[in-house]
Amino acid sequence: QVQLVESGGGLVQAGGSLRLSCAASGRTFSLYAMGWFRQAPGKEREFVAAISYTTGSTYYADAVKGRFAISRDNAKNTVYLHMNSLKPDDTAVYYCASGRHASTLIEHYAYWGQGTQVTVSS
Repeated sequence: QVQLVESGGGLVQAGGSLRLSCAASGRTFSLYAMGWFRQAPGKEREFVAAISYTTGSTYYADAVKGRFAISRDNAKNTVYLHMNSLKPDDTAVYYCASGRHASTLIEHYAYWGQGTQVTVSS
């Protein structure tokens, strides 16, 4: 079992920045790939970014490429999502997830956090 707790969400103006954190506990954090997903009102949950546990390779959705960065600190059992140049379209609940392999697919992640709200005002 892996427990995940997100933090760092909030209200920010367009063009601003936020850093989300996801603290993990339970089974060895460093053995899991980590991902960030988001879900806007009335929309399906979608992939944002992922980072592998073996190579540290990162993957991004086209909508956030160049603006968001995912990183992990295995010593702190924490994964981060650095969000820059935020747009109103980035408004959503952001979820972190862990799985055996970095993937863009929701079904490849076994453990999920409760989510943190990010609201970007225009």
